Amino acid sequence: MRRTRLHRVAVAALVLLGSWAVAGTSTAGAATPAAAPTTSPGLLQAMQRDLGLSAQQAEARLAAERAATAAEPQARAAAGSAYGGSWFDDETGRLTVAVTSGASDSTLRAVRTTGATVRTVQHSARQLDTAKARLDSTSAPQGVSGWRVDPKANTVVVDVVRAARSDNDVQRFLSQARAAGPVTVRTVSAPPQTFAAGTVGGDPYYTGNVRCSIGFSVYGGFVTAGHCGQPGAGVSGWDGSYIGTFQGSSFPDNDYAWVSVGSGWWTVPVVLGWGTVPDQLVRGSAVAPVGASVCRSGSTTHWHCGTVLALNETVNYSQGAVHQLTKTSVCAEPGDSGGSFISGDQAQGVTSGGWGNCSGGGETWFQPVNEILNRYGLTLHTA
Repeated sequence: MRRTRLHRVAVAALVLLGSWAVAGTSTAGAATPAAAPTTSPGLLQAMQRDLGLSAQQAEARLAAERAATAAEPQARAAAGSAYGGSWFDDETGRLTVAVTSGASDSTLRAVRTTGATVRTVQHSARQLDTAKARLDSTSAPQGVSGWRVDPKANTVVVDVVRAARSDNDVQRFLSQARAAGPVTVRTVSAPPQTFAAGTVGGDPYYTGNVRCSIGFSVYGGFVTAGHCGQPGAGVSGWDGSYIGTFQGSSFPDNDYAWVSVGSGWWTVPVVLGWGTVPDQLVRGSAVAPVGASVCRSGSTTHWHCGTVLALNETVNYSQGAVHQLTKTSVCAEPGDSGGSFISGDQAQGVTSGGWGNCSGGGETWFQPVNEILNRYGLTLHTA
């Protein structure tokens, strides 16, 4: 951020856009949730608005999600080869772990000891991941919008655009999918698209004629979406001044990039609240489970919240498939690409794309931040 910037973002943002939570180290599991940090009133207000909760319910949910996030690695290890996936259950406020029906009594006891609820399923996570990997190795037609493992349904879910359901190429892909393993087909109303935008006014970063949003501060720069720029591309900030250069970028296959920062700009461990909520400090990058609440900051639609719908989803954009994305119920619009997703005070990832908008609703995917850190050997900037 530049030293001449308005007080509104003085403590808050890295370069501009809206997001800088960051983890303590470049390893995916290195950062863990802090014990019961004070919750921002603005964050509670956003969760009340977008999730239909009272302030007390939002506070209780965040505390329960912190406990579930901390328990998940231990529960996964306790389940061993019987592990079938996990998710946060917002009705019970606990982590639910799927375990295959052949698991021993001692395995079930070990999982429950972590505080998780156990559900018995037919297929292990390894079997479902193998079926998904078979689909990842194929080329999907445009009528297929994506596919993912759904631990609750204990199946691989393939999304098909309604208008293309009867297309011959789509039907051939679905036949291949069903041969790969347990598959359920879901119809969606619209195909996914990335959320970059042409240059317009506001608080963005620019590369060429594209406007995107900053994701998270790392030491030496920030991470963002790969479709926003190629290696070597120059980046300018909200005031038109030079920020730095794309040092690494991948899209499609992945959707991540990192930009070096200089010329009077610096990094801070903050996600911009855009006046909707106070600017948010980030204290780690522990992965939120399916079902957990998550919020997004972006330069077009600013601050919105929702829940995690799926992990490790393959999304079939018109430019090609992107793997290992996390699906959410949060809305987004063009220009929000690259912006930050945060759960509580834990950085989650950078906005990739989705469908819909923030007037009528929609779904949005993000590229997990820990994958980006590991890929480029970066260290997140944390409070």
